[in-house]
Amino acid sequence: MQLKLWLFATVVALCLAAPADARGLPEFTDLIEQHSPAVVKINTVERAKRSSQRQQYPQDIPDIFRHLFEQRDPRQREQRSMGSGFIISADGYVLTNNHVVDGADQISVRLIDQREFDARVIGTDPRSDLALLKVDAKNLPTLSFADSDGLKVGEWVLAIGSPFGLDFTASAGIVSAIGRSIPTERNENYVPFIQTDVAINPGNSGGPLFNLEGKVVGINSQIYTRSGGSIGLSFAIPSNVAKDVIAQLKDKGRVDRGWLGVAIQEVDRDLAQSFGLSKPMGALIQQIEPGSPADKSGLQIGDVILKFDGRTISKSADLPHVVGGIAPGKKVDVEVMRAGKKKSLDVTVGKLNAGDEPSVASQNQGDRLGLVVEALDSRQQQAWRLSGGVQVVHVAPESPGAKAGLRPGDVIAQLGFDDVEGVESYRKLEQALPKGKLLPIRFYRDGRPAYRSFMIEE
Repeated sequence: MQLKLWLFATVVALCLAAPADARGLPEFTDLIEQHSPAVVKINTVERAKRSSQRQQYPQDIPDIFRHLFEQRDPRQREQRSMGSGFIISADGYVLTNNHVVDGADQISVRLIDQREFDARVIGTDPRSDLALLKVDAKNLPTLSFADSDGLKVGEWVLAIGSPFGLDFTASAGIVSAIGRSIPTERNENYVPFIQTDVAINPGNSGGPLFNLEGKVVGINSQIYTRSGGSIGLSFAIPSNVAKDVIAQLKDKGRVDRGWLGVAIQEVDRDLAQSFGLSKPMGALIQQIEPGSPADKSGLQIGDVILKFDGRTISKSADLPHVVGGIAPGKKVDVEVMRAGKKKSLDVTVGKLNAGDEPSVASQNQGDRLGLVVEALDSRQQQAWRLSGGVQVVHVAPESPGAKAGLRPGDVIAQLGFDDVEGVESYRKLEQALPKGKLLPIRFYRDGRPAYRSFMIEE
């Protein structure tokens, strides 16, 4: 009996003494010690611009009081902020977020060994929120990139940065999702973000996201929060996106992207069935920019793009990620579903220059009414007792639709004097609208019908 108790106690002790990795949990200490020297804290200074206007005062003020009215030259106010970054070459190239250094008049980079260098901006790319800096130094520690396309949900990842100014803080978690679409303020969507539950806070921006091999799989960029701090929803720019941006910024100081020139929408269950698809998939073309690569290639409104350059388009948000990452001028194969049959087309991808305004594909300026519409959900159609119609998902500012008072969520049932049966019916009616003529539009809002008038300007 005593022997059995001794054996049991020995087994328990060995289990408790087992290292973390033997129990399936990762060990981060070596990774942090080896790679944190290449992580940097970035401090920036932005100086407020002085006013060139000189204050006026009455000429009859006695000299003894005149100094009270004269405008003194105030000290230039400085706004300081901080973020994170990491060294990607021994000769001093540093990667960080664009929003960390945007508008900065002075940038400094500090390493964990307390060395500090002034940095200059080589180039920025607001569309991916990346910036490339350069410091004058040699033999610096560096980090290398992993292939982010191989990243899987559930993998352990580690972040190092300076949240709230707490220098070189490490936090860990798992990959929660990949390919997340988060449109920018300009409604652009070129980055398939990595979502993690790693604790990312203000100050972590621009810092590296490591895999267990110590390679960078992402650059921490954004968080979703209601409190200002981490709630377990953080987003990183994939390393493969960063590698392309870095190469272009080094070469020409800017980033050019592929451009197709289409406005797209999601394919729901009902649309999938109507287009002959086995399930919701692809990107449905709503609108084509005249003269765009899509127009020249023979793509048509109503085509559902299923594959682009060999990559499957599972949802509409995948298309801008794929097109934007293709070198302008490249000819690619595009597979579409058209009228219930699959068709292949050759498309030569155009170029969206760094300073260009995006086309309808990412700007969503909509059709001639300034609207982006989609098929009406069958449940909503039944609830509002409608036989047809389309739902408004976007209204461009100052457009005829906006001037008519339309809002996202409205359901258009009549355009001019014709009933709208669905998306195809709406497209035909919208394209045939005359210019310079006041016409009625009937729509539903919260289940209640209303009429407004609109005009397509000449």
